[in-house]
Amino acid sequence: MLRTQTSLSTWSQERSMKWLVLLGLAAFSECIVKIPLRRVKTMRNTISGKNILNSFLKEHTYKLSQISFRGSNLTTHPLRNIRDMQYMGNITIGTPPQEFQVVFDTGSSELWVASDFCTSRVCATHVKFRHRQSSTFRPTNKTFRISYGSGRVKAVVVHDTVRIGDLVSTDQPFGITVKENWLEGRNYDGILGLNYPNISISGAIPIFDKLKNEGAISEPVFAFYLSKDDREGSVVMFGGVDHRYYEGELNWVPLIEAADWVVHMDRITMRRKVIACSDGCEAVVDTGTSAIEGPEKLVKKIQKLIGATPRRSKYYVSCSAVNTLPSIIFTINGINYPVPGRAYILKDSRGRCFTAFLENKVSSSTETWILGDVFLRLYFSVFDRGNDRIGLARAV
Repeated sequence: MLRTQTSLSTWSQERSMKWLVLLGLAAFSECIVKIPLRRVKTMRNTISGKNILNSFLKEHTYKLSQISFRGSNLTTHPLRNIRDMQYMGNITIGTPPQEFQVVFDTGSSELWVASDFCTSRVCATHVKFRHRQSSTFRPTNKTFRISYGSGRVKAVVVHDTVRIGDLVSTDQPFGITVKENWLEGRNYDGILGLNYPNISISGAIPIFDKLKNEGAISEPVFAFYLSKDDREGSVVMFGGVDHRYYEGELNWVPLIEAADWVVHMDRITMRRKVIACSDGCEAVVDTGTSAIEGPEKLVKKIQKLIGATPRRSKYYVSCSAVNTLPSIIFTINGINYPVPGRAYILKDSRGRCFTAFLENKVSSSTETWILGDVFLRLYFSVFDRGNDRIGLARAV
């Protein structure tokens, strides 16, 4: 869920952290924690030239078998698939534990949930954190505001015990909302950010970093498998990679900067013609975004090419034509990642078919695309903080 605007009240930013990793089989003796999912920026300078990418990969090579885990020491926690639009998993906060459904979001770094302090109408429809019922709760006087593409929140920074499956972070800083404003209703109780610490608006150390610092996670790696068509089985896994969720080898792509999950994309093509990203562009790999978002002019061009008709905020096509729509190919680091028509078409509550290409309203001098769940349902994704790169492979 890519943030669009941010501001900080009273807490200074934490320093960005670097992980020094020895990538060998012995180093991955800890368990992988798999959390079942339920589906419900600052722009960087573009890396140009394949030589830079290839040199990086040659210097940082290791095979999947070195970070894979076939053993039985896997802790799983389900994610719920909501109409192919959102993937949510359960976490607990406090002592005794209070359960919340959150989106695991690589586009932000904050963890927040609704609270008793929130008087906004949307908060009344979700589980709220009741701080008085937790014996491990610790307040602060720090606040922050964060805006997403679909809404914004104001929150107070507090501390308490947070659990993700068997992973436990004591005295974890997070936000409890006091005000929320969303364009549409939300299905989740909060967001758990998995981006870099320097992206944190509140200045709080992200939970992934805190767990790694405390030795709860064997290696600074997490990965996503997102199911299709409302099926169960989606997971986010921490500490390694389970190779059974993808086919072939992982293709590794270095980040443009070791500070955000943004990579260089070569081009976007359809029917062998370049339709966007003609001179290379940036791609944000974002598990918190349901669609594929791009610059307004180019998204409208794609909608026209596939024969979509605008209706309010969406572009619709005939459901009978879905299987005949052309594939749109995203080329990243020389590898083609096709997204067929049946994958980029969704259905609304009335059963009508609309495209999953949305216009990104964030203005930037750099052409930027957001690859959300529509893309990630097709491709298993690995987020490697140890080597500042993303791995992609066709999902099973």
